[in-house]
Amino acid sequence: MLSARLAAIESAHAAGALTDHSLETIRVWLTEPRYAEFAGTLGDLVDRAAATGTAKSAWKDLDDAYWTVIPFGTGGRRGKMFPVGSNAINDRTIGESAQGLADYVQSALPAGTTATCAIAYDTRHRSEHFAKLCAEVLLAAGFRIFFLRGFRSTPELSFAVRHTGATCGIMVTASHNPPSDNAVKVYWAGGVQVLPPHDRGIIDRVMSVDTVERADFAAAVAAGRVRFVEDEVDAAFVAAVLRQATSGPRDVSILYTPLHGVGASAVVPVLAGAGFTKLRLYGPQETPDGDFPNVPGHVSNPENPAVMDGAVGEARARGDGLVMASDPDCDRLGASAPVTVGSEEWRAFSGNQLGALLTDWVLSTRAWTGSLRPSDRIVTTLVTSGLVRRIAEGHRAAITDWLQVGFKWIGEEIDRIGPEHFAFGCEESHGYLAGTHVRDKDASVAALLLAELAAALKERGQSLHEHLDGLFVAHGCHAERQVSVTLPGAAGMDRMREIMASLRKNPPSTIAGLDVIRVRDYGSLTVAERGGPPRPFPGAPHTAKKGDLVMFDLAGVPEASPHSGAETPFPTLSNCVAARPSGTEPKIKFYLFTAAPPLPAADLPATKELLAARLDHMERELKSLLGLSGV
Repeated sequence: MLSARLAAIESAHAAGALTDHSLETIRVWLTEPRYAEFAGTLGDLVDRAAATGTAKSAWKDLDDAYWTVIPFGTGGRRGKMFPVGSNAINDRTIGESAQGLADYVQSALPAGTTATCAIAYDTRHRSEHFAKLCAEVLLAAGFRIFFLRGFRSTPELSFAVRHTGATCGIMVTASHNPPSDNAVKVYWAGGVQVLPPHDRGIIDRVMSVDTVERADFAAAVAAGRVRFVEDEVDAAFVAAVLRQATSGPRDVSILYTPLHGVGASAVVPVLAGAGFTKLRLYGPQETPDGDFPNVPGHVSNPENPAVMDGAVGEARARGDGLVMASDPDCDRLGASAPVTVGSEEWRAFSGNQLGALLTDWVLSTRAWTGSLRPSDRIVTTLVTSGLVRRIAEGHRAAITDWLQVGFKWIGEEIDRIGPEHFAFGCEESHGYLAGTHVRDKDASVAALLLAELAAALKERGQSLHEHLDGLFVAHGCHAERQVSVTLPGAAGMDRMREIMASLRKNPPSTIAGLDVIRVRDYGSLTVAERGGPPRPFPGAPHTAKKGDLVMFDLAGVPEASPHSGAETPFPTLSNCVAARPSGTEPKIKFYLFTAAPPLPAADLPATKELLAARLDHMERELKSLLGLSGV
């Protein structure tokens, strides 16, 4: 039978139905003892494909599962679930991830130290199974485990690492990916996702795993090596979030949806504990369900306003003042609200707009209570709206806005500047944090702050959107757009590399009729001004981190010198285009920014139209330039 299966994959390869890597890796999984537990399942899949011939369609699932090794990136491993395969999430790849983590942690600790790990999981299919599998691998390596039973949020896992003093942490979640996906996210002591040099060390160990050892979970529980900590951690986590609450109005009617995720375990107790009594859950999306059945497209991503359409319809009918939604692991927050108080017209907020509103709220409440200091720092990323920096400067607060994409860099920055100086962190992809109880984005604290702001504005007779317009008037009107292009498979990876190489080698001289005045290449940490030769970043590496990101600063808005509280050598983000491959999905992402200076309120509607048209122009021209017009 084995010889027939080996012959079948050779024939499929010869017919072009399997790549070279798929052929070699399937052969290894069929023949080597370390993959023996998967050989039966794989053999059945080979037999089924072979029975239909050598057509590519017959072998597609196997080729997708084996054409490469699913990467263990700088934060963990994420992908489509499939029972076998080096390029899929399954018991082998999750087991390898846990084994590599165990091996690295043991090598990094002093001899004789007992390592510990906090583990939690979300509502996705097989999340609990993978969480217990990770625990069994770590137990076999001598770890003690702090395990949270039941669905919990990613920020609560970060909190649990800190609360228990664990050496590391594992969160089983694929965030807002489709139902087919799952993942493990790895945290280091202190509750931040793994950072250099630990990330590289873990990756190297994961990629070199041969045998995955496991110990029985139930036996370890009986022996006291697994401690269930959900009751203790739940209460402590909610109490920590509530320490960010400020006194003030609470009279706002809120409809909240967890989008079939874990949010009811985090957002609801926080809002209730803060005194928001007019809080309801949106019934159709309330039940934890890894299929996300009542979400458009079955993708529970609050970056997509459509996921809130049903809730907004109910809220409009019942006279609510705010709809909020969190993603399945409750680290991102989306929101929608009436354009004016009591209006029938509702509008969702972008991640940048929420970041601006919450930045202003945090700094304003500190100013009103007399606790705002010049050293209080707002922390954000390179592709987050320049409005955040303008608001921070308006409050005379410090600002860090040169970080690479990913909230882990914000988590690291909290410890670099000192937690006592951290005021608020945000990123454009709906990630926010106030407080230092965690080192990751937290939808529950973001929901608390937004509810407070909405209630305070209601008392003044103002809507969240009207307040945002006020920020535009005071600090300049800013508009942003993200354009994501999905490029799956090996060919997609090659195309992404080609696009990034082209942008670096042949940068455009104009975009949407605006001159490119500066090209920033974060891959080489070099900057070229107006077509001049590249030169090293001023201040690097203290004000820049390497990453696969290229930014094109455009003319059009007078560039002011950085405020004394800003660390970056570059002016505030205004008109700009940025490009980077996604670190977690087969996508290349383009970030489009445009802005106008502070303006009279009467000019705001026309300015918004102008900026929207400019974003359209940027998107069309960029896609045409890169041959993506049909995508």
